[in-house]
This record gives sequence, structure tokens and C-alpha cells, in this order.
Amino acid sequence: MESIKDKVAIVGMGCTRFGERWDMGAADLMIDACYEAFADAGIEPRDVQAAWLGELRSGVSGQMLSQALQFQYIPITRVENICCSGTEALRAACYAVAAGVYDIALAVGVEKLKDHGETGLRPAPAIWDMDGTFPPSPPPTQFAMAATRYMHTYGLSYEKMKTALAKTAVKNHRNGMMSPKAHIHREITVDEAMNAPMVSWPLGLLDCCGVSDGAAAAVVVRADMAKNFKDDYILVKGLGVAVGAGQGSTQDDWPFTSFPETVYAGKWAYAEAAITNPREEVDLAIVHDCFTITELIIMEDLGFSPKGRVVEDVDSGFFTLEGGLPVNTDGGLKCFGHPIGASGLRMVYEVYHQLRGKAEKRQLKKADIGLTQNLGGYPGRFTSAVAIFGRRD
Repeated sequence: MESIKDKVAIVGMGCTRFGERWDMGAADLMIDACYEAFADAGIEPRDVQAAWLGELRSGVSGQMLSQALQFQYIPITRVENICCSGTEALRAACYAVAAGVYDIALAVGVEKLKDHGETGLRPAPAIWDMDGTFPPSPPPTQFAMAATRYMHTYGLSYEKMKTALAKTAVKNHRNGMMSPKAHIHREITVDEAMNAPMVSWPLGLLDCCGVSDGAAAAVVVRADMAKNFKDDYILVKGLGVAVGAGQGSTQDDWPFTSFPETVYAGKWAYAEAAITNPREEVDLAIVHDCFTITELIIMEDLGFSPKGRVVEDVDSGFFTLEGGLPVNTDGGLKCFGHPIGASGLRMVYEVYHQLRGKAEKRQLKKADIGLTQNLGGYPGRFTSAVAIFGRRD
């Protein structure tokens, strides 16, 4: 297969403030995100030749975006791939531009979860009902099972595991304090995280991300055109998506300590980006920390930590802003919440600013290669997306 590496550039991005946006509907959120992206790219809405909208819960067509932005008869496709929907919109836009079908494309992700707004909110599709099997419990308990299995498999005490989870939450809250567009701006301590009300043992309230509204957008162009828009564009290096077949729903011995969909999505993206040692070659990662245990398992699945050793990296501060591989530099889902269709592009928004040296207080000293990762579903039945970006040559 041919690689997408360096064929596509992002020349503009926008992102709303995430939170309980009672003041804005889905259309308002998309307008804010898109017009920030247009201004950043130096284009007008009429310059967009095609668009993709990532959004989970409305069940309507691309008209949701065309009506909000008043686009005049351009092709717009609504895509949905559960929690990977925003990244899926970007992937589609990138492939269309790389194929030479369009020169300028738009990817948008939005979700309005706190109220109905004008999205016509309906229950999300029952993704686990296709083969008659169902998740055994709500999401906190599903991921709590991953935490307890991890402790059992690698011989960790509750105290050791809980401390690593708490340090992960503390790190993300500290980073979120420096992110003006995050939902939650509050630093926490390890003691607070460890002693927070229990949601599903061993996961407490501060191990869980919140529910938010938000939108993000990206303007995508051919790499050979990017210099016509700005000097500090970023390049798409690799894209990988892996969809499980529900193997974990039917196997009594499902390990829970690894999410194979993330392993495979990372494998595809690393191959396209020619990355062989992600721990050393990736400078920052923005990942799907729906729960603190999820972030820890993702670190191993993406090759950032050896199997069974992620707790050691947490203890050493390897994933902090000052560490060897900063993770969730903007605060992650922990501080932004998870408006499902928007999260993937919100992650790219952080990488975009880091690689351009414009992340303000969060700015890393070295930010040449950045990675984003989404995860949708539950242990044993996931969809995962990994995207890798680099600074222009």
C-alpha cells in the first residue's frame, strides 16, 4: 500500500472552548471552530471544495454542516465511527486531497451532549447489539475490569496501581490549567485523586473524564500547496484505523491488559510515518484518556512503555511536560471532557499548535513529531484511530 506521508498538510485549525455550552447549539459551535480555522488558513468559506463532518448522535446528513456554514452545494459527508468520528472526518479529507480529487478540504467534528440543541439528539446506535452480545456493565465498570486485571497480571498492589492512576489524573489536571479552552480548570493532588468517591473499584471520580460540548475543525490542502497559505503548516505523516470484530465479547480469557485495536492502528500509522522506535521518535502524544487506566494501557499498546512497566514511567514523570514523552499536554479528555465527534480533532488542534511552537505555557522544548489516538467502544470491542503529524521540512 502507498503511504500518505507528506502528501497532505494542515494549514488552519479552529477549536471552541469545551464545556457545558448552554449558550451555544451545535451550529454555533461549528461556526466558531470553522471560522477560526478559515482565519488561521487565510481562506474564505467559498474556498472549501469538500467537507467531512464527524458527529455521532444526530443521525442526520452533511446538511447539518452545510446549513450552519451556508455552504453552496459543495459535497459534504457526515461520518460516524463512534469516538473516532473526528479523526475519521480528518482521515477522509486527507485521503481525498492526497488522491488529487480536491485541493482544499475541511474536516469538522462536533457534539452537543449537555442538551438537545438543534441536533435532534437521539440515543447512540447500539454498536454491541449486532451479534446479540452486550457489554457486561456501564463504561466505568468495563474499564475498572481492565484495571483489576492489570493489577492481577503484573502483580501490582492496589496502593501501587491507585497511585499511578492518581498521578496520571494530577498530570492531566495540571496541563489542563494551562489550556484556555479546556472544560475543567482545577489542579488536584494525589491524595484528592486517591480518596475521591469510588465510581467502580478501583476507579474513583477523578479517574473519569466528564461530559462536554465542543467542536473543532481543520483545513487540509496538498502539501505542495501549503506554502501558499502559511510557512508553519504541519504535515500528515501517518494515519491508522483498526476495528475489532468483538473478539473480547466471546472469549472468557480476554486479557483486558491490552487493546489490540490500538496496537494495530499504531502499527499502520507507524509504518506510514516510518517510525520504528515510538518511545524515542514521538515527541508528544494526545490520547484517549476516558479513564486514567485507559491512558496507561494505551502507553503500552503504542510502544511508549514496555509491557507491564508503564507504572514505572508514571512514577518517573516520563509523561509530564518535563518528561521524555509528554502525554496529554492540553489536559486530555480528563479536562476537556468528551464531546464524541469533536475529541479527535481537538487532539489534533493541540498537536498543531505544539508543532508550530504556539502552545503558550504548555509549549514543549522539542515538538517535531506528534501523535493523536482515539478509542471507541469497550474492552474486547473497540475501534481505534492513530494519526501522526510532523513539522514542515
